[in-house]
Amino acid sequence: MKHQRHFDPTPSTSRDVARINALIGDIDRIVRILDGDIANEEERTGIFDRLNPAYSIFAGTLAARRDNLRETIAVLKERIANIPALD
Repeated sequence: MKHQRHFDPTPSTSRDVARINALIGDIDRIVRILDGDIANEEERTGIFDRLNPAYSIFAGTLAARRDNLRETIAVLKERIANIPALD
C-alpha cells in the first residue's frame, strides 16, 4: 500500500518555499498566456468592454480564469511572506 503524504498548510522548509515559488512562476506564465488569448479574442471581435452584452463569452471565460489564477498567486505570496525565518 502506498503511503499518502499529508498536506501541511504551513510550509516549513526551504524546499517547500522553492516549490511554491516554482508554482507561482508556472501560474504566472499561464496568466500571461491568458492575457494574450484575451487580447486576441477582443481584437477579433472588436469588443473590449466586459460589461458589453455582446462581449465574447470565450474572452469572458478566459478573463475569469485569469483573475482566479491571479488571486491564487496572491495567496501563495502571502503564504510565503508568513513563513517564519528558516535557520
